[in-house]
Amino acid sequence: MNSIPPHLLWTVIAGLTLGSFALRFGFIGFMGGKPIPDWLMRHLRYTAVAIIPALVAPLVVWPAPTGGDPSLMHFAAGAVTLAAGYLTRNVLIGLGTGGLCLLLLYLAA
Repeated sequence: MNSIPPHLLWTVIAGLTLGSFALRFGFIGFMGGKPIPDWLMRHLRYTAVAIIPALVAPLVVWPAPTGGDPSLMHFAAGAVTLAAGYLTRNVLIGLGTGGLCLLLLYLAA
């Protein structure tokens, strides 16, 4: 197996470090003591709504316990989670319902 040359590895690490610092400094350094504008707060409200599905979707579509093969049990739990979250408008109820559904389906299988 070929390894990454050390100079390339450290260049990538340094580049990612600087990029990460620049993203954080953009909000903390420049906006630190100032109130956040209403238009920005309106967009930041949807951050969790975008991040949670992005983290969970690969686990539903390519579940690790099945070796990456689609699983009806995972799709059903995802559908129950989506339905519970949509109907109640509550993230915690949706997550709890989906987790409980996955557990019950796993125990039944």
